Amino acid sequence: MLIWPDILALRPSFRAMATRLAESGYAVLCINPYYRDAVAPVVETGESFQDASTQKKVLPMYRNLSPETHRADARSFIDWLDAQSSVDKSRPIGTMGYCMGGPMVMRAAAERSDRIGAGCAYHPVSLATEDDDSPHLLIPKMNGQFLIALAENDDERNPDDKAVLRESFAARGLTAEVTVFEGALHGWCVLDSRVYNEAAAEVAWAKTLDLFKSAL
Repeated sequence: MLIWPDILALRPSFRAMATRLAESGYAVLCINPYYRDAVAPVVETGESFQDASTQKKVLPMYRNLSPETHRADARSFIDWLDAQSSVDKSRPIGTMGYCMGGPMVMRAAAERSDRIGAGCAYHPVSLATEDDDSPHLLIPKMNGQFLIALAENDDERNPDDKAVLRESFAARGLTAEVTVFEGALHGWCVLDSRVYNEAAAEVAWAKTLDLFKSAL
């Protein structure tokens, strides 16, 4: 299992979430997307992206990422997982991403469609844009099953995204649930988020485990 964290990267909350997933029987790699620039954790406990000082710290590292680094990292991390004795290479891999990790899930699923059999994105950003490198344009290269869990306020800003994603997955013939979590704000699934919504997060977690049980 490959987990792509949100913009604040690998930290204790994501270690806890990865550990919980591992307790369900999966080999889990939760990565530091900023490894080129800093050792995790890059933020302290209690820091929020709403803090100007935190933005000043992480935004330069965020801007050093690109579709090309996403694809390269997907190849490297999946190769590393497959080299571990605890990983059954005869079974597909799942991948999960939060916020900026959503596009990483999509690009990984397209780049390594030979290995990725399930993908989940929680309050993802920029999955269906008008850009030439929009993640949704990669769906024809993907295999497996997907869960796209949208935040209510993200859906309000981009109300057409869910229809574009549903149509794109359907055109590829893939099983995909693209759903808006009413009352859940961007960041609601992450344990240390200021808008963490336990009830909604548990619903998303249950959907994730059901998907992985079916697809992997």
